[in-house]
Amino acid sequence: MNTVLSCLLIAVLIPYVLAGIGGYHKGKQFGKPDNNNPRAQAAQLTGAGARAVAAQQNAWEALAVFTASLAAAFFAGVDASALVTPALLFLAARIAHAAFYLNDLASARSGSFFVATLACLWIFVKALAA
Repeated sequence: MNTVLSCLLIAVLIPYVLAGIGGYHKGKQFGKPDNNNPRAQAAQLTGAGARAVAAQQNAWEALAVFTASLAAAFFAGVDASALVTPALLFLAARIAHAAFYLNDLASARSGSFFVATLACLWIFVKALAA
């Protein structure tokens, strides 16, 4: 269970790391982040900064699906050891997704998104089979 929960913790941290990267780009592009209107300022970002914001939003969305899949598996009584491989696969794919997003590698990004989604579906299938 520790491995699966560690994957969840790291997945929770990914959007915050991306927010920091987006904040860096706000400072670089605008001189400083606008804490009064951060979303309006983020909408004006271009290049890597805009990709960082988009990657952060996508990371939050993926986190919700991953969390739901793990909750379903735990409630269904799936042994945590059966979740280690799909959880690690999800995490690796999501870290790759962020890197691909930041580096403007759209096809690779789409592939990693697909792999992470399949990992969540794998966990849901385990929950359904329990």
